[in-house]
Amino acid sequence: MATIMDFEKPIIDIQNKIEELRQLSENSGLDLGDQIESFEKQAEDKKKELYSTLKPSQKLQISRHSDRPKFLDYVNLMCEDFIELHGDREGMDDRAIIGGIAKFNGKPIMIIGIQKGKSTKENLEYNFGMPQPQGYRKALRLFHHANKFKMPIVTLIDTPGAYPGIMAEETGQGSAIAVNLREMSKLNVPIVAVITGEGCSGGALGLAVADKVLMFEHAYYTVISPEGCASILWRDAAMYAEAAAALKITSSDLLKLGIIDAEIKEPLGGAHTNLEKAADSLKMAIIKAFSELEGLTPEELRTKRYEKFRTMGEFIEQ
Repeated sequence: MATIMDFEKPIIDIQNKIEELRQLSENSGLDLGDQIESFEKQAEDKKKELYSTLKPSQKLQISRHSDRPKFLDYVNLMCEDFIELHGDREGMDDRAIIGGIAKFNGKPIMIIGIQKGKSTKENLEYNFGMPQPQGYRKALRLFHHANKFKMPIVTLIDTPGAYPGIMAEETGQGSAIAVNLREMSKLNVPIVAVITGEGCSGGALGLAVADKVLMFEHAYYTVISPEGCASILWRDAAMYAEAAAALKITSSDLLKLGIIDAEIKEPLGGAHTNLEKAADSLKMAIIKAFSELEGLTPEELRTKRYEKFRTMGEFIEQ
């Protein structure tokens, strides 16, 4: 059964009314086509109105929707001949981060992403999309592989944050992410990062030091989850909606602030309502981003990448 978000209730009520009319028409033989069509138009208009005025806390719900496309969904829909590369070469293979070589738009690329599950069993396998140090080390190995063979890199990010467990801390969670930040900044190949769902904290940034950072319309990108922020500021996680608004976590806010480079529009109702359309929009956005980087030398890529992140949060004296 599809997950229903609380703010969708007005649409669901209309859809239920449509279903009642259809049942009545079938059982009684009455022609209720005009009434059904009227309600269908009403539902569509209400949906357009609702999704054009979403609050940050409502976008948060969409970004976490259980049916939202996952990394491997996008790989299968956008790429050909994907070959997964396993392991960090230190004896571990974190399933929360998956990566490999694929053919994209007719050319080889390295594509790496954070995977979530579609069931409880899968979520346990992928650790609910929360990478551990070995995951970031695996990603780093693949970054270096792509750099050696001059392959462009795409990263797809959907995580509530790096795994906060004791073992992860003991095995170097912070340093693993920090090394990725440093090494990604030095790569000689074009890098495009996309926030596809949740983009939270250093867990997201560990794959997001890129020449172009893109973001889906209903994704979010933030230094801390709204619930975590609310717990710190107000000692009450229930105030997450206020925190979400204050943090400026949406694609429109982050585009204005220069944190991301482009917003990718989603199908009406969210990416989970039409996976093929969402994947097509993502593919076109990535192709456009790479075309804008075409012709830049490795030195120019590194310099522009450094300047991009160095100027974020810059204070301007007036």
